[in-house]
Amino acid sequence: MVKLSAKCILAGDATVGKSALAQLFETDGAHFQKNYTMTTGVELILKSVAIPDTGDSVELFIFDSAGKELFTDVLEKLWIQPSVFCLVYDVTKEQSFTNCALWLERVRTKVQGMQIPGILVGNKTDLIGRRVVERTRAQEWATSQGLEYCETSVKMMENFETPFHSLARLFHQRYLEVEEIVQSLV
Repeated sequence: MVKLSAKCILAGDATVGKSALAQLFETDGAHFQKNYTMTTGVELILKSVAIPDTGDSVELFIFDSAGKELFTDVLEKLWIQPSVFCLVYDVTKEQSFTNCALWLERVRTKVQGMQIPGILVGNKTDLIGRRVVERTRAQEWATSQGLEYCETSVKMMENFETPFHSLARLFHQRYLEVEEIVQSLV
């Protein structure tokens, strides 16, 4: 039984639902705040994720960062050497999707050329009539960037665990690959 720890960066524009997603995950769906105050710094959420069929687990240290440009320069100092990352956008706001390329660039500058697992999350799928970013378009962009993709509705408590379970699984796989390489050298 292996217990791993992973630093997870949660990034995206303001009001896309990053904090709501993280808090719902932290409370196993027991707590959805209807009224939020804007995150002005970083909130740290710690949660352990069991890896199915292994007995192993990954403890995620989730850094939920403010999405306002005003705060990003300071916050990026806390992003040094992440293990995994989660980009979140609002499916009803084109600009939040477009800005994911900028957020991805910021995250990748912190990993110094290393490939780390990441996921793109389209949130607010419950707002069907207001949707402007189609699933296939977002999926194609995520794939082109080497990211996994999923959609959620935090408000409806749909699929909110998927991003974090995927990241934990990907991190665990990476650990096993490195362990195998090390064992082959011994």
